[in-house]
Amino acid sequence: MSEIWQGVVAGAAGASWLEQVATIMGIAGVWLAMRENIWNFPVGLGQVTIFGWVCFQGKLYSETALQVFFFAALLYGWRHWTRGDANGAPLRVHRLTRREGLGWTAAALGLWLGWGTIMVRFTDAALPWADAFVFAASVISQWLQARKVLENWVGWLVANTTAIAVFWLKGFYWFAGLYAIFWVLAAWGLRTWWRAEKAPYA
Repeated sequence: MSEIWQGVVAGAAGASWLEQVATIMGIAGVWLAMRENIWNFPVGLGQVTIFGWVCFQGKLYSETALQVFFFAALLYGWRHWTRGDANGAPLRVHRLTRREGLGWTAAALGLWLGWGTIMVRFTDAALPWADAFVFAASVISQWLQARKVLENWVGWLVANTTAIAVFWLKGFYWFAGLYAIFWVLAAWGLRTWWRAEKAPYA
C-alpha cells in the first residue's frame, strides 16, 4: 500500500505545468458558475483548451472531444446568460419537468452507448466506456447549465464521480483531485442554485 501512495505522490509531483494550470482554472471556473458570475465563461474557455490538449496526449479521446463541446457550450452559455430570457430579463434558475428529466436522462444514456461504441471500435482509447460515460453525462450537464437548469448539478455529481476514477487510473492525479473538488463544488452549487430558484423574483 505504501508503494501505491508513493507512486501517487510521485505522479502528482511530476504533473506537467499545463495540468496544474488547468486544475487551478477549472476550480475557479466552477466556483464562478456556482455564484452565477459571468466571468465563469472566459475562465472556462481557457481551462477547457488546456485540459483538452492534456487529455489528447493521454489518449483520453472522449475527454478531448468533450472539451471541444465545452468550448462551444461555454460560448453559447455566455451569450445566453448575457442576453437574458425572452423578455430581456436576467436569466433565472429553473427546474426540469418530470417529462423533461426523463428525456434528458434517456438522451444521456443513448449518447453514452453510441459514443462508447465508437470509441471501442474505431480508436485506441484508454478506458473507453468509462470515459464515454463521463462524456455523455458532462455534455448533458453543460447544456443544462448553459440554460440555468438546476438539475445540471445533479448531472455533474454523477459525471465527476466517474471522472475521478478515470483520471486516477490514468495517473492524472491532479485531474483526479480536480474532479474531487468539482464534486464538492457541484454539491455546493446544487444547494446554492436551489436557494436561488426558491428566491422570489426581484
